[in-house]
Amino acid sequence: MRILLLTAGSRGDVDPFVALAQRAAARGHEVRLGVTREFTEQVRAVGLDPAPLDGSFADLIARQGVSPWAAYRSFRTEILPMMAAVLRSAADAAVAYRPDVVVHHPKVLSAPLAAARLGVPHVLVEIVPTVTPTREFPAAGVTTVDLGRFNRLTYRASAAGSAMLRGPLREIRSSLGLPARGAVRGPASTLVPVSPALLARPADWPGTTVLTGPWPRDPVAEPDDPELDRFLAGGDVLYAGFGSMAVGDPAARGRAVVEAARAVGLRVLAATGWGGLELPAECSGDDVLVRRALPHDTVLPRCAVAVHHGGAGTVHAVVRAGVRSATVPFLADQPFWGGLLHRRRLGARPVPVRRLTGDRLRGALESLPPPEPVAAVAAAMAGEDGCAAALQVLERCR
Repeated sequence: MRILLLTAGSRGDVDPFVALAQRAAARGHEVRLGVTREFTEQVRAVGLDPAPLDGSFADLIARQGVSPWAAYRSFRTEILPMMAAVLRSAADAAVAYRPDVVVHHPKVLSAPLAAARLGVPHVLVEIVPTVTPTREFPAAGVTTVDLGRFNRLTYRASAAGSAMLRGPLREIRSSLGLPARGAVRGPASTLVPVSPALLARPADWPGTTVLTGPWPRDPVAEPDDPELDRFLAGGDVLYAGFGSMAVGDPAARGRAVVEAARAVGLRVLAATGWGGLELPAECSGDDVLVRRALPHDTVLPRCAVAVHHGGAGTVHAVVRAGVRSATVPFLADQPFWGGLLHRRRLGARPVPVRRLTGDRLRGALESLPPPEPVAAVAAAMAGEDGCAAALQVLERCR
């Protein structure tokens, strides 16, 4: 079976697709993975066949950060041209590869058009619950307020992306020889790589929407880092990382993290990521270690607590490691996950990034729930095989 996977965004949008592609290839399927250029070599390095897509989200974030206001100001000059290039190149990749099924991220709005041109099914990957309506909770990233029966209305926000990219999508339709108007066939299935141990499947989801469990990447052999090993062996480590959240003052965030950790007797292991965290010189000391990136699967189980932005991938990695969270949500789906962790007694009440101070973070660390609830969920997650569940669905698309 020839499978084309298409994704776009930050590492949290790419890693699950890498994991699924690796498992599909291991089962004997022909696999190609479409990613933007900052991830092409990483995909090739793990033995996968990349389909390079035009554009770079890493470059975009480096230029303007992740502020919604910056995105609004630069939509026509920066975001729209890049997204148009991503969508065109994704459609071209599909036509060139001629797969049996197209598996795609919601951002890749041209994937259904390419599948229609080829006459093959497409499968949507709902990384976070934003597409399939339910009455049980509002769409992640729209509101954290439970609106009851009106929750379903919040899922209409996902249609805004299509509206903003109407022009490029019309051009892609034309280039593919499709009618200028009219709906194309919807997804054969929707895969949601979220742990049912963390978020129960809504009863009103259709049968075609499958909560598979997360798709964690296989551990990657990392270079020896004796300094990191010694630091972790000392115990009482607070992991801090905000991924791609390059907005505001990263040094102020670093200062707040170190102040709070020292106040409660923890040492700090900081991952600076794409610029979301910076440790100023006055925070240095034997109790602070800084790295640009860290392997979650090997580092987190050796930490006492994790301070993070609440991205879906990080949330799953932290809970899977049996570690309690103090989340600092920035935007999008992060308040959704931070609130879920708090309600499930897997973490402290979230501290929104705009209110982050050393004192507030110290209060969150002092109010962490006991470790037993997160240990129980981690044990349940250990028995999940999300990639296997997803492949069962894809193999029925033959």
